[in-house]
Amino acid sequence: MRLVRTIAVLVALSASPSLAADGPAWSDWSHDLFARATAEKRFVILDLEAVWCHWCHVMEKTTYADPKVQELLSAKYLPVRVDQDANPDLSSRYGDWGWPATIVFAPDGTEIAKIRGYIEPERMQSLLKAIIDDPSPGPSVGEAFEIKPAVSAFLDKAQRTELTKTFDSSYDEKLGGWGENQKYIDADSLDLAISRAEAGDAMATKRARQTLDAAIALIDPVWGGVFQYSEAGSWNQPHFEKIISFQSQYLRQYGQAYAQWKDPKYLAAARDVERYLTSFLLSPDGAFHVSQDADLNHDVDGHTYYALDDAERRKLGMPRIDKNLYARENGWAISGLAAYYDARNDPKALEIAERAAKWVLANRALPDGGFRHGETDRGGPFLGDTVAMGQALLDLYAATGNRDWLASATKAGNFVASFRDEAGGFFTSKTSEGKAGVFAKPAKLIDDQIQVARFMNMLNRYTGNDGTREQAAHAMRYLSAASAEMPRPLPGALLADDELAFEPTHVTIVGHKDDGRAQSLHAIARALPARYKRLEWLDLREGKLPNPDVDYPDLGEPAAFACSNRICSFPAFSAEELRTNVAQMAKLKPARSAQN
Repeated sequence: MRLVRTIAVLVALSASPSLAADGPAWSDWSHDLFARATAEKRFVILDLEAVWCHWCHVMEKTTYADPKVQELLSAKYLPVRVDQDANPDLSSRYGDWGWPATIVFAPDGTEIAKIRGYIEPERMQSLLKAIIDDPSPGPSVGEAFEIKPAVSAFLDKAQRTELTKTFDSSYDEKLGGWGENQKYIDADSLDLAISRAEAGDAMATKRARQTLDAAIALIDPVWGGVFQYSEAGSWNQPHFEKIISFQSQYLRQYGQAYAQWKDPKYLAAARDVERYLTSFLLSPDGAFHVSQDADLNHDVDGHTYYALDDAERRKLGMPRIDKNLYARENGWAISGLAAYYDARNDPKALEIAERAAKWVLANRALPDGGFRHGETDRGGPFLGDTVAMGQALLDLYAATGNRDWLASATKAGNFVASFRDEAGGFFTSKTSEGKAGVFAKPAKLIDDQIQVARFMNMLNRYTGNDGTREQAAHAMRYLSAASAEMPRPLPGALLADDELAFEPTHVTIVGHKDDGRAQSLHAIARALPARYKRLEWLDLREGKLPNPDVDYPDLGEPAAFACSNRICSFPAFSAEELRTNVAQMAKLKPARSAQN
């Protein structure tokens, strides 16, 4: 109680939870930014921040409040502040630099320096002075390289071997997780490990489970929800931001882990994430907000606040929630909820996911099938919004068998194709961030190519449309060439390569959708542990499936069929039969590393 009273006094003494009142005269990002910088003979310094970011707040309170820093900025710089969540083009371009990301540009838009994370006042002073004295690009500005797409849409054996070696070597055998300093679940890495585990890889199983077990420490035991990451090479020193991308990812992956191993702690973890997502980030309209701050304010940080129980937290107030409603973030949340519904068969989760999808379709959809990011966008449309929503719509189709969701996903796929660059890959945005320097050429991000390849491939599996298959291959040819230039692990490239090379486990329920026996089979099929799965429900009263690549018989009663690698099982009429058939199909997939 003494701790609570002390914190309450600090809150009362604090004039405001907002950021420092005295600071640089920030400008917004605009197309005439570098023309203005040239006319005024100023450098541009971009503070790319996130509203939930602890170190962004610290930097505002300390570095940008420092008189010497402000004097240098006023003399020779044009300071620009951008919310990375609201600006996917800039956040994608500089995402590898973390938040806050500080980028300094010459007046002509060329990069001089890129700095990751918090910069102390003294270091910022030195940086600003050094650039004034010598504006040559520093070592952080790597030389750009041109990517000439590969001829083949598949990684060759040498590439797969090298990427697998890099992926394996990045694993922390002692503590779990990929990477050593900041501890969190890397989404693509865990997906790849789970895929290998399904095929019987004992090492992949060990690593996936070790990571999942360790990451439970990042879940808030009071409110639920997962903190962004832990630092100092430990799972027990979290940064307390709660960001929807992590909530959605962990919800999906703990649900899939429960389906795979039936370990109750994975279901409990998924449930804890779901209760936070649907209690704290769900708007009254049915769509999802973006994030919750790490700290209550400048005086009460997350370490102090999140050590309290529910009543003590609420007595002090609530860390700010970013109440913007973005299409991309809602797509992620819908996919996470769909996976949770599949694993637990919780109708409430499906209801919330469908309501969010309907809100996005009503409020963020563009006439030609794509999606805006927010209510008003500075740039865009952005590739990520349509890919995330397209995947979410596919997930809802699998979860329900409702062909309306597939029709909307198909429209999204058609819009994704409009981001295609015939020279290779897909642009991140249809509009460039600017006209000068590095912004004269629109960005093409590696992670975007991975997501396009995987989404368009899955859309092809459901629709049989050869055009979507070609779009997936187009992304993969660019990705294949780029992977040779990237020093970091790219598990997503291995996932995309596997998924283009092999058919997903294909489970089809044949029976009327109002027949309880068919509904039971569909529920069983949803919960089966196949991460790369095509699930459909054939009610013959609705006509053939959109991609009728298998001719299923009407047996006079509901049945389930499992197919993979061009082989189909006998019909299953019970849960046990269906589980056995799907397990056999998973084992029929050859290892990609064995292919030329």
